[in-house]
Amino acid sequence: MTTRDEFEAVRREADPIRRGLRATELITTYQQRAAELARLRKAAIEEAHRDLDMSYTEIATALGITKGRVSQVKKDAAGPERVVFGVGPVSIGIPYRYQVTDRERPLIAAEDSATQARFEDLLTAMRFAVDKFHIGPETEELPAGDALVVCGPKSAPVAAALLAEDERAGLVKDGGRWWFEHRPTGERYGSPADDEDPQSADLAYVARHRYDDRVIVHVAGIHAIGSLGAAHYLTANLPELFGQVGDVSFSLAVRCTYDGLSITGSELAAGPYVW
Repeated sequence: MTTRDEFEAVRREADPIRRGLRATELITTYQQRAAELARLRKAAIEEAHRDLDMSYTEIATALGITKGRVSQVKKDAAGPERVVFGVGPVSIGIPYRYQVTDRERPLIAAEDSATQARFEDLLTAMRFAVDKFHIGPETEELPAGDALVVCGPKSAPVAAALLAEDERAGLVKDGGRWWFEHRPTGERYGSPADDEDPQSADLAYVARHRYDDRVIVHVAGIHAIGSLGAAHYLTANLPELFGQVGDVSFSLAVRCTYDGLSITGSELAAGPYVW
């Protein structure tokens, strides 16, 4: 259905509740597309300035806008790295597990909740509309559209399925512990928290799956705190990472140090591997 058809369908909807719900959905969709178009225009301006050696005054004239508007676009629009998470809206999912006390009840780890909040802050700053969902132990499918999945392979089948798509890297269990493995070479990286002399540090797998019509970013800490470390790393390094790999599928490993639920440092441990 085209944008025009969707718009007219809302106008013709007789039921006021359905009309209101669909109007709300389309407003969000249009806002996200507008944010993406603003990003594309900003990138085009910078490309023309850098590659065509055009002044901003010349670019403004060519685009039919004022030089002041060009300056405003450069300042206000999200950077090119926004596309790492797609066009939006973006759904952020974290796992829940069942814990038995007086009765069986779902449990969400504090680390996962903090990771979800950290990513929500990052995405909101890049003009994304964000919603949240929970991943159950039997979850095999994700919501439609762009998504950020914070979940390890032992928590839900959907995480194992995403890992299986990555031909370059993944998580494997061996010797009673999990490892990040670069598949072509067999090189492995473990969590310092699992060493004989344990440290307050962890490792996380991060992958971006670029499909024709959506993007799924998958984050899986070897321990839950590792996912929070990945959020810390991406918040600080996303522009540099995008400049290195571009709009493709890739995976990498992040190492972080922590004090309780506070990440004290994060760095690239392996990758990025493009696939």
